[in-house]
Amino acid sequence: MRVLVVEDHNDTRRLLERALKEAGHEVDHAGSLAAARLKIAHGSYAAAIIDWMLPDGEGVTLCRSLRGATRETAILMLTARGDVQDRVRALDAGADDYLRKPFAMAELLARIRALLRRGPRLEEERLRLGDVEIRLAERRVLRDGASVLLTEREFAILEMLLTRRGAPVSRSDLLDVIWGDHGEGAEASLEVLMGRLRRKLTAPGGEPVVRTHRGLGYSILINRGQTP
Repeated sequence: MRVLVVEDHNDTRRLLERALKEAGHEVDHAGSLAAARLKIAHGSYAAAIIDWMLPDGEGVTLCRSLRGATRETAILMLTARGDVQDRVRALDAGADDYLRKPFAMAELLARIRALLRRGPRLEEERLRLGDVEIRLAERRVLRDGASVLLTEREFAILEMLLTRRGAPVSRSDLLDVIWGDHGEGAEASLEVLMGRLRRKLTAPGGEPVVRTHRGLGYSILINRGQTP
């Protein structure tokens, strides 16, 4: 996988490059917004690791422009800032994840693996699954025209199931991407949320929209003729 590292601190950049190459990735780097834009204009990347503070501006600006140009690149923002509002800004700008400095390299590599397993982002703004309508841009779900209230994690599970186009998503991938944890608490939470999501999306007496595949994971029901 080809990864772009946008980081102006040479020691941090070298550490990132070495770790990513040892993990089997092809790595390009840029030390400024301008240099990163040139790299992006002349190539495509499976993932981009972007530092927040760069010599010619904020990395979140690059995140926003990159996300506006493509939905295929996974974006991980790095920052020494710890405010919740900063994380919200990064996610609103299109980042897929956010890691605070200083960080453990093993955690960064795990997050990159999880983002790359997530699959491509959905291009559609609205999807229909039987009597369920999913409005991705609004992060809203309706069943028979009535709003269905989903928590952030429930919607994240739904979105991940949709990216696999009906193929099963493993429990391990869901835990990696959405919880970043395989502990008993995360396992129990996954069970509870999956059950709630199934109930919320399935009409009384109807066929379950979320299916369980023993030993494989979970999938979303895609009716013949529908293309999420």
